Amino acid sequence: MAIVSYPKKTSAEWFIEQLNVENAKLLAFVLVLGFIGYHGILHLRYGPDSCTWLLTSGRYKGDHEWQPYGCMLHKYSKTDARRCLRYLAFWGKYNSFAFIGDSRLEQLYEYFIGVLKTRSDLDSSYSTIDHRMPNYTYVDSKLKLFVTFIWSNDVSKTMVDQFRVWQRSNRPPSVIVASTGLQLVKNRNTTDVILEEYKRNLTQLVQPIDALASRGTQVLWKLLEPVDTTLIKDDVKINNHDIDAYNSAAMEILRHSEARVWGAARLVAAGSAGGETLTRTALRHCAQILLNMFCNDHMNFNDGSCCAQPESYTQLQMLTFALFLLCAVAASLRYIWRWSQNIKQKMDGYALVNQPTVVHPPSPVLALAKLGMIMAYFYLCDRTNFFMKENKYYSEWSFWLPVGYVFALGLFFTDDSRSSRVLHRNQTDEWKGWMQLVILVYQVTGASKVLPIYMLVRALVSAYLFLTGYGHFYYTWKTGDTGLVRYFRVIFRLNFLTVVLCLTMNRPYQFYSFIPLVSFWYTLVFVILALPPHITQSSSHTVESKPYQYLYIALKIMGLLTIVTVLYMSEVFFQKIFVTRPWKALFVNSDDDIHQWWFMWKQDRYSMAYGIIFATAYLLAQRYNLLDDNNHSNLFTPGLSLTATLLAFIGIVPDDWRLVLRNFAIFLAILVPIGIHDGMF
Repeated sequence: MAIVSYPKKTSAEWFIEQLNVENAKLLAFVLVLGFIGYHGILHLRYGPDSCTWLLTSGRYKGDHEWQPYGCMLHKYSKTDARRCLRYLAFWGKYNSFAFIGDSRLEQLYEYFIGVLKTRSDLDSSYSTIDHRMPNYTYVDSKLKLFVTFIWSNDVSKTMVDQFRVWQRSNRPPSVIVASTGLQLVKNRNTTDVILEEYKRNLTQLVQPIDALASRGTQVLWKLLEPVDTTLIKDDVKINNHDIDAYNSAAMEILRHSEARVWGAARLVAAGSAGGETLTRTALRHCAQILLNMFCNDHMNFNDGSCCAQPESYTQLQMLTFALFLLCAVAASLRYIWRWSQNIKQKMDGYALVNQPTVVHPPSPVLALAKLGMIMAYFYLCDRTNFFMKENKYYSEWSFWLPVGYVFALGLFFTDDSRSSRVLHRNQTDEWKGWMQLVILVYQVTGASKVLPIYMLVRALVSAYLFLTGYGHFYYTWKTGDTGLVRYFRVIFRLNFLTVVLCLTMNRPYQFYSFIPLVSFWYTLVFVILALPPHITQSSSHTVESKPYQYLYIALKIMGLLTIVTVLYMSEVFFQKIFVTRPWKALFVNSDDDIHQWWFMWKQDRYSMAYGIIFATAYLLAQRYNLLDDNNHSNLFTPGLSLTATLLAFIGIVPDDWRLVLRNFAIFLAILVPIGIHDGMF
């Protein structure tokens, strides 16, 4: 009897074998557990308060925008800031800000009211009250806004008395920003005696600060910003070592109070250092930090998570996760029961010698339990502050690196397709997958600010709809299937994950805008194709009925184009159609606004129709033998290939016929013999 020996696998072959979907899922699961553990340790060490992250740490990104540690910073425009204050004033909140300190804090005060102030010379609701110089107060009665600045170049009796006045006030400021010390660094030698005196003076502020914080006032102590010594005059003695000494003294005393130490202002200025005065960049970022701290928890900005409490869960979310939990419990009980049965058989001694491997059918309950785990992870990432977040930031590396990585990965996993048909299923599915990956990277990296990439993605979305129209029409032509079973199968495949995300994340359907767009166009095309006269299965066409089938296609395409054009001609009519109940909820966003849907719909309104037209042209070309894709040889007939190539050569230089004749001679003398030899013609 011959013994068959199998060659031992090399380490490279074994490694390639391990690159499979199951191991990829296992690796992803281990990485997720690692991320959860790592962020849990960070929360235990630094705390979960995103306001603390906003005020203490951060960095400059490549686009020179400030990125706080662990949370997202919304960029407040003048309109956004006034909308926030108007909203708070409507609910009875008195918007009062107080700045007390030296010249740098005066700069911040002036920049801050500049962000909020509009048309001050035209509207009587705005006023600027000058106290004894250099104290100022800005009032806006419409916004119930009161912003004041009080000069104090030291932790002096003026500052201590002012804090006690606020402490006794019936309506203390909502936010107090204090900072001082630059004049001390400038006018005095920084010694241990001076620093101890500075600490004693700060100690007198602790009790008023704690009393104000207990009444809801947010007190910020802004650390002194570093200076660029090359921009300071020679006779001015300011150095960053002395500034750091005063900052350390302030942190040592105020850490025992309810004051928040605003250390991020120092980091902001360090990345854009100036002389004795702050740069405009530093002032802009500091003002944005203040507005994010004050407004984010009251506004509904998706990109402003700093100081914003996570959105409370709804009953629908609780019910959805309860169903997932029930599936998980059922799947666990089923697994435990099977395990106990196996143990019982082994203990009773009834195990077969050559027991066949039992392959259990896929369990829907187990699949739903796994889906529930994935949704719980998504919820932890998206709807809570457990994981650190950052604003979208585009860079060449952040966009092209994942695109190139996926492309390189695809080169190693290729497979031959048995079909030779133009735009067959395997080909279009692969193209759609590539498009979805590029669109995903585009959304994650914030590449919409780059016009060429924006245009590329718009072309990909249009191409996706084109392929969708082509594929569904070709399927209908070949099968004649326009039944509801086919429709709901496609809609379920498109929308199952999206609907689950809507239920678990408490988001409207339009939040996941791409799927609603594809689903709408498929529904419209399906309805038009399902209406009589019906397109029957192509294999049942006769010589007499086939022309009528093409006529039906032409009528349906004209009907589709007419509907689209009529809707596009009037935005008012469009809105009346799509805000009608009961389907209104499918087309409006969380603000009950339909403009986002209108914008997306009109951009690609003819893409689906173009896909159907191309499919029709392709079928006609097949009928009249203009192309043959039933094998792997040439797609076009020799006559059509020759004509297209000739026209291409003539079209290269349409204005110079001598060059046209030369190109034609080259074509006849060189390319035609090569084409004949290679079997092209």
